[in-house]
Amino acid sequence: MPTEALAALVSAYFVLACNGPLWDAVRAGSGSLRVLLSLGVAVFALHALLFGLFCWGRLARPLLALLLVVTALAHWYMTRYAVVFDAEMVRNVLNTDPAESRELVSVRMVLHVLLLGVLPAALVLLTRPVRRTWRRALLLRAGFLLAMALLVGAALGASSQGVFALMRSDLVLRYKITPGNYIVSLVNVLKPSKKAKGPVQAVGADARRPPEALARKPRLLVLVVGETVRGDHWGLNGYARQTTPELAARDVVNFPDVTACGTSTEVSLPCMFSPFGRADYDRDAIRGHESVLDVAARAGVGVLWRDNQSGCKGVCIRQASETLGPSDGASLCAEGRCFDEILLSGLQAKIDAIPGDALIVLHMLGNHGPNYFERYPPKFARWTPVCETAELSRCQKADIVNAYDNAILYTDAVLGRLIDLLAGQGGHDAAMLYVSDHGESLGEYGLFLHGAPYAIAPKQQLHVPMALWLSPGFAAGDGIDLACLREAAKRPASHDNLFPTVLGAFDVRTSAYRGERDLLAACRKR
Repeated sequence: MPTEALAALVSAYFVLACNGPLWDAVRAGSGSLRVLLSLGVAVFALHALLFGLFCWGRLARPLLALLLVVTALAHWYMTRYAVVFDAEMVRNVLNTDPAESRELVSVRMVLHVLLLGVLPAALVLLTRPVRRTWRRALLLRAGFLLAMALLVGAALGASSQGVFALMRSDLVLRYKITPGNYIVSLVNVLKPSKKAKGPVQAVGADARRPPEALARKPRLLVLVVGETVRGDHWGLNGYARQTTPELAARDVVNFPDVTACGTSTEVSLPCMFSPFGRADYDRDAIRGHESVLDVAARAGVGVLWRDNQSGCKGVCIRQASETLGPSDGASLCAEGRCFDEILLSGLQAKIDAIPGDALIVLHMLGNHGPNYFERYPPKFARWTPVCETAELSRCQKADIVNAYDNAILYTDAVLGRLIDLLAGQGGHDAAMLYVSDHGESLGEYGLFLHGAPYAIAPKQQLHVPMALWLSPGFAAGDGIDLACLREAAKRPASHDNLFPTVLGAFDVRTSAYRGERDLLAACRKR
C-alpha cells in the first residue's frame, strides 16, 4: 500500500472512531449537518496533510502505529473524564508519577486501547510500502499534500461562517480534535522557551529581618498544601455536611472565598509560592525565579518541605526536602501510596532540629482522584456507599461525592492532630495555614477530575478552602487582632496572598513584599 493511502486511511479512522467528543460538541453547538460534514472533511484532510509531511520511509508505519495507540489512550480519558488536551494537560501527563498512573489503569481501559489502538496499529505494521524511485515518490507526495490542502480549503469554504462561529463560541473545541490536539500541545510544551535560559533569578535579594525579630521568641509556621479539595465541600464554608468537625472545634480563622492560581498541581504549586501569582501570571517567569521559600531562607528562616505527593514541582529544589514513604510509617502505606498522617511522623523531631524561626511545608495527597475511596482509613467512611473504581463515569454521583467527602473528613482529622501538636510547642510560637492547590469536578457539566483550561474552568476547580490557626503566643507576638482578622477573612482572597503572608509572618523586610496582599497586615496592631 502506498504510504499516502495508508495516511489517508488512518486519518479517516481517527475521524470516524476517535473523535466522538468533538462531534458531540459540534452537534450541541451547531446542530447543522452541513457544518458537521464540512468540519469532518477538514479534520480528515488536516490530519492526512500532517501525516503526509512527517511520515516518510521506514518510519512512516511505526509512527502511524504509535499515533493509533496513543490516540486510543487519549480517547479513553476524553470520553470517561472529559479531559481537554491543551498544553497544561499535556504537562500534567508528562509529570504524572507511576503511582498516579497505576490508579488510572483498569481492565476496561486496557481493552479499549487494545481494540481501538493496538489492533489497528498491528494492521498498519502488517502493510508493506509500495516501492518507487525517489523522483516518483516526491512527485506523488507533493500531489497528495496539494490535494489535502485544497480539500481543507474546500471543506472550510463550504460552510466557513458556521464553522468559525462555532469555534469562537466554544473555546475548547480545537482541543477536542484528536490526535491533533495532543500533537500540537506536545509541540508547544517541548519547544524551547522564547526567554533566554540562564540561572534562576533571585527574588528579594535584599531580604532581611530587623533586630527585634531576631530577639523575640522563635516562630514556627507550618504551611499545609492540600490536594484537590474544593471550597463548596468544606464544612467551615457552610457545606450541608460537616466535613471539618476537628477544625471547627479548634477556633481557626476560615477564608470562605479563595481562588486558586490554576486547575492542576503542575500550575498552582509553582504559582502560589511565587511573587507573580495569577495576577501577573507568566509560567516561564515563575519557573525562572526563586520562590518564597528561597526568600525566607535568605532572611535566616529554617525551611523544610515534607512531601506525600508527586513532588514540589521545582518550588523546594534549593531547600531541604524529603519525600515520605513506608520507611516512615509502614502501617500508613500500601501500593505506593501513604495516608496523610505520615506527614506528622517524626515532625516534632524536625521542629526541634530548627532552633530559630522555621517554615515547614507539608504537601498532602489529600483528595487526589479518581480513587477518592483510597485516600482515607476505613474508620473515616462516614458517608456510604462510595464509588470504588477509577472509572467515575460508571458510578452514581452520590457515591462519588460520598468518597470525596470522606477524604476531606480525613484531611480535617490530620489537620486537627497537627494543630494539637503545634499547640504544645514550647520552643516556638506556632501557626498553621492550610490551603488547597486547586479544586475538582465531580461530574458537573460532564467533567471529572481537574486540569480544565483556566479561562473556562468551572468554579468547582478554582474555589478552594483556606484556614489559619494561630497559637496565642504567635497572635500576641505579631500583634494580630483576631476579631479584625475574622472580619477580614470574609473578603475575597487567592493564592496570590500566600507569598507576602509568609514573609510577613516572619517579619521579613524586602522590596518583594507587597503588604496589601498580606492576609495579616491589616490586622497587626503593633
